[in-house]
Amino acid sequence: MDDKKNEDYTIKMPEYSGRSSPSSQKEPFLSRTNSHKHGAPLPISSITNSPGISILAYCLASISMTVTNKYCVSGANWNLNFFYLAIQSLVCIIAIVICKQVGMITNLAPFDTKKAKTWFPISLLLVGMIYTSTKALQFLSVPVYTIFKNLTIIVIAYGEVLWFGGSVTASALFSFGLMVLSSVVAAWADIQHALYGGAEKQSIEAAAALSTLNAGYAWMGMNVFCTAAYVLSMRKVIKKMNFKDWDTMFYNNLLTIPVLFLCSLLFENWSSANVLKNFPVESRNKLISGMIYSGLATIFISYCSAWCIRVTSSTTYSMVGALNKLPIAVSGLIFFAAPVTFGSVTAIIIGFVSGIVYAWAKVRQTQMNKMSLPTQQPVMSASSQSNRDAASS
Repeated sequence: MDDKKNEDYTIKMPEYSGRSSPSSQKEPFLSRTNSHKHGAPLPISSITNSPGISILAYCLASISMTVTNKYCVSGANWNLNFFYLAIQSLVCIIAIVICKQVGMITNLAPFDTKKAKTWFPISLLLVGMIYTSTKALQFLSVPVYTIFKNLTIIVIAYGEVLWFGGSVTASALFSFGLMVLSSVVAAWADIQHALYGGAEKQSIEAAAALSTLNAGYAWMGMNVFCTAAYVLSMRKVIKKMNFKDWDTMFYNNLLTIPVLFLCSLLFENWSSANVLKNFPVESRNKLISGMIYSGLATIFISYCSAWCIRVTSSTTYSMVGALNKLPIAVSGLIFFAAPVTFGSVTAIIIGFVSGIVYAWAKVRQTQMNKMSLPTQQPVMSASSQSNRDAASS
């Protein structure tokens, strides 16, 4: 799962480094076929090696994942989040196993009990991350959720400073300021709309809307710290695991399934009346289809991430991730009728700019590290460092 869920729930594919460079490691899901026996390129090859198509596929996968998650948890009486996440993980595991059986995934190692025990605490952190993410998405609009998700970058960056000797450049610090500003503007716009959104709005309705927003902000705050704890802890542990790309996804989903089902049985209401409220007859089939697709979308995002890196570069991929914030936010305005106000549009623009500035700052820092003398270990992000640690262990 995780990075399951939008870029939020799925674990992004690590940047290629060392012997995992695009030229030395082919994506196991996408095999290159260069030509016919007469030398003419195959049509499928022109698609799988197209940078534009890979970027478009990644953007569409991210948007569809966020929209699907929002749709599934937005029911008026929805309260089965643990069950939803358990089904999502189960679908993902079944899809991975099928893909391995038919040869589409070739580098998935057999299940190892010792590795599972070592990885289990990380999976518990993942449960906290994805659960708080769905709860925040349940109460907040997609644009506001996307904007506040940027705050996770700040917490992770300073976590790397404290625990891994990282550093924060002036340009990165400026982007952090923009992220905080966009979050403040988004919250202000949301509260203003809840209180004064319509002349006919009664004080009781305004109070209920404000209560919903406060719950969403609380869950979003917890999600920021749960996500940072998961990413930073994963970096510490993954160096001992020697995990490849699909191994991380496989163990994450497999180990969270029993935890999520157990939490659903213990903490969620499984009376027939409540099940009927969560799965009303008029939308039951659509909801079940959305739950199944969300599990498959976890694989689609990871696949498209690796595809995008393979045919472009990790730098282009990071910039695409930053630019992708805008269409994700706009999708919330289109599909869920999120309020379009001056404040909300301003917050989206500021958040979009902050993502671009941060991506540019990381690219610039990487270039500076390459130009400097190798007198010390260069500072890198948790994802790229984890991949290098795994490759060298």
